[in-house]
Amino acid sequence: MSAFDGVTSRIILTGRAFPLRRMSSSTDPSILTALRQQMVASQLRARGVRDERVLAVMARVPRHEFAPAPCRDQAYEDHPLLIREGQTISQPYIVALMLEALALSPADRILEVGTGSGYVTALLAELAAQVFSVERHAVLADSARDLLARFGYSNAKVIVGDGTQGFAESAPYDAIIVSAGAPEVPGALLAQLAEGGRMIIPVGSPDSQQLQLIHMESGQPRTTLRELCRFVPLISGPP
Repeated sequence: MSAFDGVTSRIILTGRAFPLRRMSSSTDPSILTALRQQMVASQLRARGVRDERVLAVMARVPRHEFAPAPCRDQAYEDHPLLIREGQTISQPYIVALMLEALALSPADRILEVGTGSGYVTALLAELAAQVFSVERHAVLADSARDLLARFGYSNAKVIVGDGTQGFAESAPYDAIIVSAGAPEVPGALLAQLAEGGRMIIPVGSPDSQQLQLIHMESGQPRTTLRELCRFVPLISGPP
């Protein structure tokens, strides 16, 4: 569990921007806590996110710690943050929507496709029992592992691999979250979803996708269409 008690984007979602005070490298921890609380109040709760576990964890996990130095002062603003390999830390609002849609429980085992910085991995590790996260860029996977270990997330495992193939070794999963847009839902991910499991994934063309929430019921996927969005493409093949 957590040690926290006190450009091309991965996602672009149309919506109102909420200005926040920027911080400096010497910003007092109490100010960082206030910025996180303001982010949750103005960007999440005010826009309809109601899952109290999701809101609490996003108020607790320090997004700035997962951001590169050049954009750390923007960590609690209403937009993605650029990281290496042309990827981003996703916009807080879309992260909250996806986590809320999955209705996670503390006993769940989660597959994450697209580790990126490790920020969402940390949120998942707070919300669930085990997290298996697949990242195709080794440099991002290594950085995320270091951060997750530094902050005490022993229940999260980061694997370098092809996200479209999931991680069959530890399947099935109670929930799967995909942070890249696919032209269709990968069959391998559906096959790794447990009975009663949930998956959230952006599906569509490279320029426009829609979040799909999939429930596995009696061995068959039932799909609910959610918000419009735009993610970078989910790439198949060896990393």
